[in-house]
Amino acid sequence: MMFVALEGYSSIREVIIGLLANAHKLSHLGLSYIVRRSTLSEANQRRSSKLFGEIYMEVYQRNREHLADSRLSDVDMKRLYIMDSTTITLFKDILKGVGRNPLQGKKKGGIKAHTIVKASENVPCLIRYNVAVRHDHTFLNEVHTLSKGSIITFDKGYVDYAQYEAFSQSGIFYVTRLKENAVYQARKEYDLPENAPSSVLKDEEVVLYYGQDKKSEHRTRRIAYWDDENKRLFEFISNNFEFSAEKIALIYKQRWKIELQFKQLKQNFPLKYFLGDNENAIEIQIWAAMLANLLITLVKSKVKRSWAFSNMVSLIRNQLMNYVDIYIVSLKTQKDVGAKSLIGMKIDTKIHSLPSTGGLLFEISKKIALERIRINK
Repeated sequence: MMFVALEGYSSIREVIIGLLANAHKLSHLGLSYIVRRSTLSEANQRRSSKLFGEIYMEVYQRNREHLADSRLSDVDMKRLYIMDSTTITLFKDILKGVGRNPLQGKKKGGIKAHTIVKASENVPCLIRYNVAVRHDHTFLNEVHTLSKGSIITFDKGYVDYAQYEAFSQSGIFYVTRLKENAVYQARKEYDLPENAPSSVLKDEEVVLYYGQDKKSEHRTRRIAYWDDENKRLFEFISNNFEFSAEKIALIYKQRWKIELQFKQLKQNFPLKYFLGDNENAIEIQIWAAMLANLLITLVKSKVKRSWAFSNMVSLIRNQLMNYVDIYIVSLKTQKDVGAKSLIGMKIDTKIHSLPSTGGLLFEISKKIALERIRINK
């Protein structure tokens, strides 16, 4: 499935043809034969997608030290998490409930990937899937895994006042936007400091009511902020009463990082075609794309030369089945290579001892996969 993600294949037939074209190079991946289409299809249906999720999390946990962004100097930003979701459209009505037809005629269908990204790492540290029509706030229950003192920011679609109160009880700080139709009661207005920017219009303590009888209270902070660049008024709420109003707005703006992650994933590993028409197969393919994204991010973090992510994907995709050291190749410039082929560059006289580009990416995930399969058995 990693091969599918990196090569961008759209059907099982393409996968088999791709394997046949590289039949003489498959031994380094531990493949002694090429699977049949029916075998691959059946495996995607029967093998649980949870295995692939466990592989992703193992790779992530083992390599977190290489993902940290050293340029992030703000201590508070280093404990910041960003939460959002993206919908992957499906051509078939595979998942229950995706066939809703609202009055305005816009049909929302597919599978939704809810993700949490640590601001200092820029890759998902928590991923969950559900049908696209299920409300976003159901994912908030997953946030209890964050440690005390963590900060999380998310869009106003994740509205659940009871969960906001649970955050406060657990020592987790949140920053989000107040919904337009939200009902609240102002308790106390704070004086703005003299050095506060003119964009901060109001800073006050409010109470939000929730529960069936609307008698349960959640104490929070409401900040009215004018974005002069976009000519928009934002109303932020947060259970952190220590940060400045300007910092609350800055934390919410960090949400652009997860938007870039979704854009990066969809541009380099477009999930437009799926090899199976069942929920499990679809989740496996999404996990494979997520894992490919993670592994290439790790490779990119280890090379000394600065590469655009899409260029690194192209390099690995083009050299996937060739015996080259991707770390050495990535240091070469166009001037260094000239008209010579990358494959023709002298890297090591002992080719059999040199891992292929694909091997560099598959080595960690393959070992962990074998471990997980043995455990599950």
